[in-house]
Amino acid sequence: MRTWQDHQLQILLSEQDAHRVFDKLVDISRQLGFDRCAYGLRLPLPLSRQRIVVFKNYADGSARPYTQPDCLAGDQSPLAVIWDDEYCVDEQELRRMVCEPGMRYGWAQPCRDSHGALSMFAVARSDDALGESEMQEINHRLARLIQVAHLAMARLLVKTLVPEASVKLSSRETTVIRWTAEGKTTADIAAIMGLSVRTVTFHIGNVVKKLNATNKTAAAVRAAVLGLLWQRSVNQQSNGKQSVMRARGAHELGCAVV
Repeated sequence: MRTWQDHQLQILLSEQDAHRVFDKLVDISRQLGFDRCAYGLRLPLPLSRQRIVVFKNYADGSARPYTQPDCLAGDQSPLAVIWDDEYCVDEQELRRMVCEPGMRYGWAQPCRDSHGALSMFAVARSDDALGESEMQEINHRLARLIQVAHLAMARLLVKTLVPEASVKLSSRETTVIRWTAEGKTTADIAAIMGLSVRTVTFHIGNVVKKLNATNKTAAAVRAAVLGLLWQRSVNQQSNGKQSVMRARGAHELGCAVV
């Protein structure tokens, strides 16, 4: 028998459009007793001009995406937030993200993945405070839902808006850019790896090009942000394809609730 989580995962991952994924999140939120919901995704790049995409449903029943420069701009608490009007007096960014005036009670939870994307999923309603017994009943579903929501939304939005996140580096490219991130010079890396300076420069150039960076420092930063410094190489991925496929179900829900 499939669990509730497995059922929702299948529904959300079957969609190939972020708008339709959010429509289904709205339906699931209503099943859990919430009138409104919002999903915000902070993209990992660029670093100096953070891009944030937020979807939220409005009173007219529509779901509209928009960019919100301040919401999700900073580090998020690692804990889920159960909020009410009193809490939101000091948390205006949360209120702006979640709902229009009139939504008095809600729940919000951030999530971060290995590619540096940070998201927040929030639900809200106008009546009935969240009691302890209700939260005991639905908290695990909400916590699971943010993981599924992030997986479904990020795989569509990040792939489109941050193509560098899909980059695959070779084993040597990964090693070279990792040493670069440690502050080693080209000559240092050549000595460490037993390669010529020319070869090291060639691999660094490949990484710079793949990550659309302006120089090796920018490439090292981008590789670190995107979680590429310790990624499996292209050859390793090919050799281990069968085992990866067997483990895919578990890996896909590897989004860390931060």
